[in-house]
Amino acid sequence: MVDPTWDMAKESLGEGHSGTGARAGWTHKQAERIERTDDTVAPIVYPPATEQIPEVHIWDTWFLRNRDGTLAEVDGYRVCFSLTAPSDLLPGKRHDVATIRCFYSDDGRTWHNAGPVFEDALGQRQWAGSALYDDDGSVYLFYTAAGEDGADDLTYTQRIVGAEGGSIDTTDGFELSGPWTHHELLTPDGERYEREDQSRGMIYTFRDPWFFEDPETGETWLLFEANTPVPEGSDVCGGDDALQEFNGSVGIARSPTGDPLEWELEDPLLDAVGVNQELERPHIVYRDGLYYLFISSHLHTFAPGLEGFDALYGFVAEDLRGEYVPLNESGLVATNPENAPFQSYSWMAFPHGEEVLVQSFFNYYDFDGETLDEIAHLPESEQMRRFGGSLGPTLRLDVEGSRTHIIGTLGHWHIPLAGETLPPTDRELIRRGKQDAGSGSYHTQTESESQ
Repeated sequence: MVDPTWDMAKESLGEGHSGTGARAGWTHKQAERIERTDDTVAPIVYPPATEQIPEVHIWDTWFLRNRDGTLAEVDGYRVCFSLTAPSDLLPGKRHDVATIRCFYSDDGRTWHNAGPVFEDALGQRQWAGSALYDDDGSVYLFYTAAGEDGADDLTYTQRIVGAEGGSIDTTDGFELSGPWTHHELLTPDGERYEREDQSRGMIYTFRDPWFFEDPETGETWLLFEANTPVPEGSDVCGGDDALQEFNGSVGIARSPTGDPLEWELEDPLLDAVGVNQELERPHIVYRDGLYYLFISSHLHTFAPGLEGFDALYGFVAEDLRGEYVPLNESGLVATNPENAPFQSYSWMAFPHGEEVLVQSFFNYYDFDGETLDEIAHLPESEQMRRFGGSLGPTLRLDVEGSRTHIIGTLGHWHIPLAGETLPPTDRELIRRGKQDAGSGSYHTQTESESQ
């Protein structure tokens, strides 16, 4: 049932805030409301007692999903894909050599390394994407081809690529194999989506493809991160060119046939012109008849005059192409504690029973600098020590209408299997304790006990 405050939220937030080329925009006034609260701040994260995949740094991660958006289970295995680099590499250099690896688990807690996915992918290196387990058992992988093929020096051209031909064999354990065929699916058109040569901002983006089949209409979509072209001297943002350079957007393409390799660009879902330069890894959770659009963004990509955080942000609409309004009035859904502002990043939400779960990677901990740039000034041994480089604890969210609340956490790498019952949250135990008052005490189950 839709939250009864939903209509009031739309009215109070100003339904109909159009973007620059998008139907909806994240406005400066909305983003001014960003602040840490008990409902949006995640607990402090500490390293796990034993690292599961110590041979590689692991960061942006996505799960193999069915067409309906649920996490796939292939003969009892959960499957995920991550950007990886050798663990003896200085963490700040990892993006320059990023390789997609596959990991699998038969219990949602203990994960195993299936190795690099591709032998010969497009681009100089590969950045984040998504993965589809299609109805016939075939695997499609969508990713960002970063850099020009064959170039001697690192370049930052970005294309959206789809790879077909994957299959999973569980006859004797787990194996993902090809042969893979790679297809360039989308490049920016310069009108809806900025080309690299048009970019005036600190960061250029055309990446992070995410497959989504709309359960209401059956239409097939590909979301991605992009930038909205804003001509110099435009009256957008009152003509302030400095603000116009902050032009992040959530792009979208439609497949007219449902073919995962056939796409046509459409107008963006949402943009943040004058607010934020980088709306990373956009994805949707469909729940209670509403479309929840989530993105990750950084402290340093907000426009002047705004104070945001490295955090998961979210928006909600009544249909996929609808008038999105920010969750919790500002858009902030989950962020790091003030004394550990960079401990997690690259959040990805997915439904599980009555909750929405959120995984991320364990980034820099034991570090409370004002910017990540300060990491580079530490001794290399300290840069290595303070980098998590693995999946972090999974957050548990209560989501209702336009409001979200962090209600608990699971362990590092804990991605529950379908139907797995989660331990009660502190809120549930408090509620039960009030109901049972006078009839004895109750015991709070810890994460270690639940395992």
